[in-house]
Amino acid sequence: MSNPIRRLLRRNISGGQIAGYAIANLAGLVIVLTALQFYRDITSVSDAEDSFVSADYMIISKRVEGLDGLMGGGQAATTFTADERSEISSQPWAEEVGEFTAADFNISAQVNMAGANLSTALFLESIPDKFFDISPRGWDYRPGSNDPVPVIISKDYLTLYNFGFAASRGMPQISEELIGMLPLRLSLSGNGRQQWVDARIAGFSSRLNTIAVPENFLSWANGIYGEGRNTEPSRLIVKLKRAGDPEATKYMESHDYEIAGDKTAGGKAAYFLSMVTTVVVAIGAIISILAFFILLLSIYLLLQKNRSKIHDLMLLGYTPGQVARYYQTIVATVNLSVLLLAVAGMLAASSMWQEQIEALGARGASCVPTVLTGTAIILAITAGNIIAISRNIRKGFRV
Repeated sequence: MSNPIRRLLRRNISGGQIAGYAIANLAGLVIVLTALQFYRDITSVSDAEDSFVSADYMIISKRVEGLDGLMGGGQAATTFTADERSEISSQPWAEEVGEFTAADFNISAQVNMAGANLSTALFLESIPDKFFDISPRGWDYRPGSNDPVPVIISKDYLTLYNFGFAASRGMPQISEELIGMLPLRLSLSGNGRQQWVDARIAGFSSRLNTIAVPENFLSWANGIYGEGRNTEPSRLIVKLKRAGDPEATKYMESHDYEIAGDKTAGGKAAYFLSMVTTVVVAIGAIISILAFFILLLSIYLLLQKNRSKIHDLMLLGYTPGQVARYYQTIVATVNLSVLLLAVAGMLAASSMWQEQIEALGARGASCVPTVLTGTAIILAITAGNIIAISRNIRKGFRV
């Protein structure tokens, strides 16, 4: 039954119009998929160390000004009150805000290395676990147990020791693996009490410039040895909704808050990358939308040209669905071809930057989500085409 319909309708189908639609849609979809895959590949570098796109967190503190610190009155001026923390949490660019809890007692550390006992005064802090950039094994502590206290330190501290202190004193340099095996003991004292506890280096953080211990350990130790000096946090860690959001930087500058390290440079790079990707995807989407309307216009003109034939088919007993199915099959076939060619183009483009991605110490992201995105776009376009064809055919049958 469909053969007569094909013979009647295919004579007036414009191959040039269909080809123009296919080329425009292909160009738009290739741009969208390539931009998405590029962004995914680049952001996969954030799993590598010191990535320029991993600055989703901002550590802030207040400035120490004048002689307040020397006179003993600066501590209260450099802590964040509950109202200030609440105000930061309510900002549109802030996803989560964590507090640095400091030890409220005296701490010293002792380590035996190469037959020499090294000891130094120390400080400890804790933050919620979700703000760490690493997840070391055994990161927990049962208060009062004999288990070693896990400690995370900044990678910068190990670098300073190896290439500063050790190099100038003739001390052995140590690796991350070796330092985790060194026997470490902590002296906790305050509130008229003192105790030695075993500890171990559990990992190294690139994000946090501190010596961190589990929250439950510090809470337990502050309860026993704390002297009630520190009640408010002096540092906060803010997880941004969008890396490098300029509004966050403006807020910090307007409130005279300091941002630890050079986090803004990496954040600006990530923000710029996301903006460029958004612009490129938007351009591709606009091209695809224009292609969609080009096809609708072509179909409309084609149906107008075949109005008399469609009317004759109606008199012969053919239904609108039977006539529409022919055009819908053509459109679906063209869209499937566009999807396959767009995926091939995206994969070809992606292969061009994989070597550079690997040189940064990362592997490209999986292309499956990008392909699924392209499939979803084509399905949406095809659904729109089918609906538009059906409506126009029904109008032709009502004439």
